[in-house]
Amino acid sequence: MSPPPQPLPILASARPAIAPPAPTGWPVLRLGFRPFYLGAALFGALAVPLWIALYLGAMTGGLAVPPLLWHAHEMLFGFAAAVITGFLMTAGKAWTGLATPRGAFLGVLAGLWLAARVAALVAPYPVYAALDVLLLPLVAGVLVHILLRAGNHRNLPLAGILLLLSLANLLFHLSVIGTIGLSPLLPLYAGLALIVLIECVMGGRVIPAFTMSATPGLKLAGRPMLERSVLSVTVLALCLWIFAPAGPLTGLVFALAAALHALRQWHWKPWVTRRRPILWILHASYAWIAIGFGLLALAQAGWVGTSAGIHALAVGATGGLIIGMITRTARGHTGRPLQVTKAEVLAYALVMAAATLRVLVPLVAPGWLVPSLILAAGAWSAAFAIYVAVYGPWLLRTRADGKDG
Repeated sequence: MSPPPQPLPILASARPAIAPPAPTGWPVLRLGFRPFYLGAALFGALAVPLWIALYLGAMTGGLAVPPLLWHAHEMLFGFAAAVITGFLMTAGKAWTGLATPRGAFLGVLAGLWLAARVAALVAPYPVYAALDVLLLPLVAGVLVHILLRAGNHRNLPLAGILLLLSLANLLFHLSVIGTIGLSPLLPLYAGLALIVLIECVMGGRVIPAFTMSATPGLKLAGRPMLERSVLSVTVLALCLWIFAPAGPLTGLVFALAAALHALRQWHWKPWVTRRRPILWILHASYAWIAIGFGLLALAQAGWVGTSAGIHALAVGATGGLIIGMITRTARGHTGRPLQVTKAEVLAYALVMAAATLRVLVPLVAPGWLVPSLILAAGAWSAAFAIYVAVYGPWLLRTRADGKDG
């Protein structure tokens, strides 16, 4: 029996499909996450050991600002702001389908960020301040522009938080030079509060979604009332912390916020992620938000120092979510599988160890403060050095699948 005749191709005379254009320009300047993730990781690996050396008196330098303020400012507005910038300049393209800065424009933004970091070490303070205050308003303007063009109003609050972060940074510099009668610590607390708020918003979107996508059959029911309560009480607690004097009301609201975050995370079933490091690092890091809020509640009564709660949020939550997200998103956007190696798992464990050493050890053994600081700094630095070693070559080269981005 002869084979049936093959059907004629449909629209045989049509043009063949046109392949997408080949990537152009330096790979490191093709999408925002590339220069900013790499710069943030390298800066994080170097800046914390430098701070410990300054703190212990093992090193002196001509910083443009007192060492404690330099450390706090640079970890918020240098390290964390770089990651936020890289994330939003990458996510903005996915949210809207519109181009975000690349090439020369992206290079200018990354160069501005780097110039401010260097200026803090070698330049007069006005030069450092002028360079430092420029980046975040530019990034906020870019984000607002593409969101409005695309009609994507859902993500406009993130641009609003960026603008508030820009304002906090400006107030910090004005307070340092004495232009306004404000303690420089207050804008730093505001900066941390805004970064934590970004983490609460984005964590509520991506952590349960990632957990469901990686766990066959898992369904996490939406709880709109709980979500509204979590964010509302979080905003109230952070506002009271910044604008109201320490007291029982602020402590009570922080305690309520801690309980709501713990309840929120319980509904995400974090235990199902124990065999997926790329997921459990997000859950483990998010848990530090409840811990940090609980410690800040205790601090309002004078039972623990404020530093414990601040570092729970800054090292445990912010540092952990950053190492989790910059590995996951960099893998996805460089065309690699979302499965980490032993090196990345070690980096995750080191950041969690740094948080424990910096926050919990001094609480239970105050006499071990200096050794715990040194060990925490070493663990933190090693974690981000691992990121630079593993991801640096990927961020500097074309995607593994040859696509643009």
